[in-house]
Amino acid sequence: FAIRATGLTKRYGETVAVDGLELEIPSGQFFGLLGPNGSGKTTTIHMLATLIRPTSGSAEVAGFNVGREAVRAREAIGIVFQESALDRSLTVAENLRFAGLLLDLPTKVIAKRSEELLELFGLQEHRAKPVATLSGGMRRALDIVRGVLHQPKVLFLDEPTIGLDLPNRRRIWRFIENLRVHT
Repeated sequence: FAIRATGLTKRYGETVAVDGLELEIPSGQFFGLLGPNGSGKTTTIHMLATLIRPTSGSAEVAGFNVGREAVRAREAIGIVFQESALDRSLTVAENLRFAGLLLDLPTKVIAKRSEELLELFGLQEHRAKPVATLSGGMRRALDIVRGVLHQPKVLFLDEPTIGLDLPNRRRIWRFIENLRVHT
């Protein structure tokens, strides 16, 4: 399984954000958490991505226990947050290089993966442009490129199409399907 959770719970004082989640997601699958605002979707992603510790229960991502093997789990995870993680003053290429260096990737791997992904997402002609000059759809696509630069086994997308118009939403979902097919 790519993700397995048993009794996963997160409490903030008296507030129960996630209550005993049971989940098994096979590798190679898309899976969506649906629910109203405040229903625990982002909290669940943050627990599975080792960003916050569960109050109780356990979870594995890519075969690694998110509590006991958090570093190994993080190495296997790509994450695209609700809010962009891009530096708008840097160029597309600089953002990817910076992300790759943070992931401890060799510079040759960063360059090769960046070119492949920029081509896949139709962003190659924008590589030298500052992120601030890109459209919202292009920035969201670049956020996803940044999240998969290191070829993670599991990709978390928190509201990947938030704020996008319908054509850009469709484009992002096509890109994500292409990623699944090509990786």
